[in-house]
Amino acid sequence: MISVEGLKVEFGVKPLFQDASFVINDRDRIALVGKNGAGKTTMLRILCGKQKATAGVVSIPHDTTIGYLPQIMLVEDHTTVRSEVLKAFAHATRMKENLDRLGKELAERTDYESDDYLQLVQRYTEEQEHYQMLGSDNCEAEIERTLLGLGFKRSDFDRLTSEFSGGWRMRIELAKILLQKPDILLLDEPTNHLDIESIQWLEQFLAQGANAVVLVSHDRAFINNVCNRTLEISCGKVIDYKVKYDEYVILRKERREQQLRAYENQQREIADSKAFIERFRYQATKAVQVQQRIRQLEKIVPIEIDEVDNAHMHLKFPPCLRSGDFPVICDEVRKDYGKHTVFDHVTLTIRRGEKVAFVGKNGEGKTTLVKCLMDEIPYTGHLKIGHNVQIGYFAQNQAQLLDESLTVYQTVDRAATGENRLRINDILGAFMFGGEESEKKVKVLSGGERSRLAMILLLLEPVNLLILDEPTNHLDMASKDILKEAIKAFDGTAIIVSHDREFLDGLVTKVYEFGDGKVREHLGGIYDFLQHRKIESLDQLGVKKVEKKEPVKTVVSDNKQNYLDRKEQQKKVRRLERSIAEVEEKISSLEERIQELDAILCTPEGASDMTIVTEYTSIKKVIDQETARWEQLCEELEVIQ
Repeated sequence: MISVEGLKVEFGVKPLFQDASFVINDRDRIALVGKNGAGKTTMLRILCGKQKATAGVVSIPHDTTIGYLPQIMLVEDHTTVRSEVLKAFAHATRMKENLDRLGKELAERTDYESDDYLQLVQRYTEEQEHYQMLGSDNCEAEIERTLLGLGFKRSDFDRLTSEFSGGWRMRIELAKILLQKPDILLLDEPTNHLDIESIQWLEQFLAQGANAVVLVSHDRAFINNVCNRTLEISCGKVIDYKVKYDEYVILRKERREQQLRAYENQQREIADSKAFIERFRYQATKAVQVQQRIRQLEKIVPIEIDEVDNAHMHLKFPPCLRSGDFPVICDEVRKDYGKHTVFDHVTLTIRRGEKVAFVGKNGEGKTTLVKCLMDEIPYTGHLKIGHNVQIGYFAQNQAQLLDESLTVYQTVDRAATGENRLRINDILGAFMFGGEESEKKVKVLSGGERSRLAMILLLLEPVNLLILDEPTNHLDMASKDILKEAIKAFDGTAIIVSHDREFLDGLVTKVYEFGDGKVREHLGGIYDFLQHRKIESLDQLGVKKVEKKEPVKTVVSDNKQNYLDRKEQQKKVRRLERSIAEVEEKISSLEERIQELDAILCTPEGASDMTIVTEYTSIKKVIDQETARWEQLCEELEVIQ
């Protein structure tokens, strides 16, 4: 469907990537992977035609449609959710209007035998067939199914888009793109603002309802469940692996080990040949062998080893002044938007040095309370920021608030003061913006690079209260770990809004749960909270039942291990209960059939019908087998419980 050949992109002296060639076929599910700044977003923008490559060819058939979901997108504020999503059917709406016009014209004309009338009938028939092929008559049902799948309620459909947070507005755009049913979906971090139910719905949609998909995501489970192919961008090269992400990680390691062994063998052969040549260069009896070795050396093609990008940022928060004992005190805080109460009776106290988490489903008020703490929005009740508190705030959209017309260096230079002005190059280097990277314009940076740049601005002034709202959304795995260690080493107070339980594990000592208009305090770490709530992930808050596979961890904390053991036991119980229910249903169905056969066998005709007798005997045997299986499953369940 799309053919890419010899693609090259340059933003400076060093190409972002070059000589990239691959083909996107129908039904491909491709994960585009690489470190922040490797060029993933750039590749998607080139594929959808929003950006030009320095060199190379991208061939797309003229009738191929492409749907592109960027990391950052603006939604109109003056329309309702339903009206905004209905724009996905703009083409179908125009077709319907044209059909109505043609139908009206047919009804008004009476020259039934004329060529013009016959041509009009033909055109109307073709348009109607095309309209029906699109399935546009069911647009309302499709809109409802898609919005519900992405987590909206029916009561949300007629609300203005301006009433929703950035994450929910991104879901609106995702719904529009999915409803357009393009031939190729290009999705840049689609799961950043989705909860587990919506992620699972999207996984199922992409697996069953989409044609071809290319996506960028740092959610390993998501890309493993969706993708069957992996394109890696690393060190300026694009390498195609025809396997899922987990298999790609293994293959990449094996490939490099094989290259290293082959390279070492080749170097030994070269060294042996050079030693032979030097030893016998001037001996006439060895002249033929020497010339052979020289020719062999000239023909050797050097084995190349894939480069490994081991660069990572160095993050350390500067020493801070001592704040008062209670940096944050809330007493009966309430926030309303019109008739909608976001939360009420919020009473909490955060002590100096505590690391706390704000958790809960999207739209429950986590970011709203943060904005109240920052005095950005009005509220009722009493909220006190303690003595000598200096706040460092990383907003959910912090990376998008940067001035795109400036370079990386200019952005930091304008914000730096005092001694930091003398250390700008060192700071940029520590965050992987050294050399020509510092001259990049902000507008060409990836989401992860923008997040790193926003982190730099946070570090330029010493603070003793960190408020981080979804700081890991665009960070790769390595950067998340570095940020986590830096917060753990920070000697001030931290409030972290996040859905990422692995990021919060071992970091926070208190959890505030947002839901149903209330904020509840839970002492202990994130796994203590999950154990108390008897749920498996933060995305399940307010969800009745979901399951999510997690990668196996080799090193875990005691709390986490106990939690995982209990979770595994619960899974076994649920699996056995399902199996028992299935067996009971099967036995019940078979017994109903036995009753029917009994009635037939009571008649003279049935008693002499060997087919009926055989079926009766066979079903009786199956019932005995299933009953024995049911007893065994019940015993296993009793042992586990």
